Amino acid sequence: MLFLDQLRNDTRVQFLHGFLRHPQQVGSVVPSSRFLERRIIKMAKVSQARVVVELGPGTGGTTRALLDSMRPDARLLSIEISDRFVRGLGRIKDERFTPRHGNALFLSEYLDEYGLPAPDVVISGIPFSTMKADLGGQIITSVWNELAPGGLFVAYQFRDRVCSLGTRLLGGCDVGVELLNVPPMRVYRWQKPGNGNGNGNGNGNGNGGPIQPPV
Repeated sequence: MLFLDQLRNDTRVQFLHGFLRHPQQVGSVVPSSRFLERRIIKMAKVSQARVVVELGPGTGGTTRALLDSMRPDARLLSIEISDRFVRGLGRIKDERFTPRHGNALFLSEYLDEYGLPAPDVVISGIPFSTMKADLGGQIITSVWNELAPGGLFVAYQFRDRVCSLGTRLLGGCDVGVELLNVPPMRVYRWQKPGNGNGNGNGNGNGNGGPIQPPV
């Protein structure tokens, strides 16, 4: 019984179970490696951010790495569509951390719900390659419209669907590749125009104003 309890609480087993139940909602069959986590944290400039939003935290491996890198006065809002994963996230005890069961499309509502200002960084691990293009475009639009001026949108993906959608809506982006992950991952970064957290090369939509979802 003890072994079975340990197995049920193993995040790798939980992640695999989530992938098998809802492969369209989980971006990989295994959690992110520490090498990928470090690359995400560096590209997202997490240590400089006051408000961080994470889309698709899964079992919370990257969530814990974000918290380890964040300032003492920062806040992390993690939005997860799987109720099973959200229950696991509830075991992370950190006063800076708020897990939210919900959909990334409603980012604006969740920020208002918890009294959070515009985020400096939005980090996404949700699988854009398995969703319809119009839905992916709506999520990117929601993220961009809520970001603070100068804020960063960082997405780590196995496939390049988010790159094509993001480039069409936001403009050019910075790209990093992490080979020490299963599978290897690309990390894409866009910066919203204006003074703020990032200084990447992504050009955004050129004016930093609201954008409309693709038709």
